[in-house]
Amino acid sequence: MSAEDERPAFESPRTVSDRFIDTIEWIAAIFVGLVALNIFVSVVLRKFFDTSIPDGYDWGRMLMGILIFWGIAATSFRGAHISVDLIWSMSTRAWQRRIDIFATLVLLFVVTVQTYTLFDKVRGTYRDHVLTYDLNIPTWPFFAVAWLGDVSAVILIGIRTWRLIFPKTGKPS
Repeated sequence: MSAEDERPAFESPRTVSDRFIDTIEWIAAIFVGLVALNIFVSVVLRKFFDTSIPDGYDWGRMLMGILIFWGIAATSFRGAHISVDLIWSMSTRAWQRRIDIFATLVLLFVVTVQTYTLFDKVRGTYRDHVLTYDLNIPTWPFFAVAWLGDVSAVILIGIRTWRLIFPKTGKPS
């Protein structure tokens, strides 16, 4: 019996976009774990062994940047970011949908511009050959991974916008 057969009857089949969304959320979760591990190991080494991870500060800084951009991707699709819903909550369902579509389009525009400018940062760190302090590791790959998180955010916000404008059920939710 396959996993497909074990799915409850009320759950719709997983689409490519659903699997893509799940992958983005797992990647963000992995970076949360890496940041936490870096902090934990740094504290233990400093406290008990009076030493530190070479380039530990640079690793932590760059991993945190990656985490932020992949986190933006995960939260932007789910709509789990902080929002003020006073006007939205007092509106009718039709106006709530319009507000959601408008807000998502604004978010799509802002994150697209952010992605463009972050690519300029990736290109600049590559061109300038920026290195970490202790181990002289190039930093541009870290910026590139963060940029990929931002690209994923644009794709996910695009999917969210599409689903808001053209709901699966045929009628607006």
